[in-house]
Amino acid sequence: MSDIFREVDEDLRRDQIMTFWKRYGGFVIAAAVLVVAATAGNVGWKHWRTTRMEERTAVLSEALAKLRPADENSQPDLKAAADALSAVGAKLGDGHADMARLYEAGLRAREGERDKAIALYDQVAGTAGTDPMLRDLATLLSVQLQLDTGDAAALRTRLAPLLKAGNAWKAAATEASGLLAARAGDNAGAASLFKELSEDSTAPQALRARATELAALYAATK
Repeated sequence: MSDIFREVDEDLRRDQIMTFWKRYGGFVIAAAVLVVAATAGNVGWKHWRTTRMEERTAVLSEALAKLRPADENSQPDLKAAADALSAVGAKLGDGHADMARLYEAGLRAREGERDKAIALYDQVAGTAGTDPMLRDLATLLSVQLQLDTGDAAALRTRLAPLLKAGNAWKAAATEASGLLAARAGDNAGAASLFKELSEDSTAPQALRARATELAALYAATK
């Protein structure tokens, strides 16, 4: 009797499976294909992205290679390297283009092309998709080039976000803010900023030592 029940139960299960497969088999196959396709697509995307990153790095490296002197008796051609970086900028994307602009700006500044350098730094600082750390660095470098000639109040406003705790460029931004305060005649504000920097244990030792001297200087003249 138990064998009969078992056979009936197996027949019912077989019928249920066949009915299910006839009704939903196409969906199951489609879902399986989608899973395989998605997995293959993800692997393909990662491979393409890695290859693209390597290509962009190679392009950037080739432009920077122009900084190497032809021989030990020659000097690097800064203008040629800057021009090369400018030319490859359009071929790059993501952070590589930002790095190219930062390198180019530094070279332009060394060549005395300050306005071009400032414009490049400001371009990086104003690009929404740029990494926040690079944007802040570009802002800092732009302000540093304008310490002697730019509007002191406007430049201090630009530096304000960099003065927050935890910002990677806080120490350098504090020093620049102190110099701008002094330039504007705010010796008390300058002394306070330099004192703060001198007591910042996270700041580089060279900055702290310089800040200690400047804090004493402006404290005596406030």
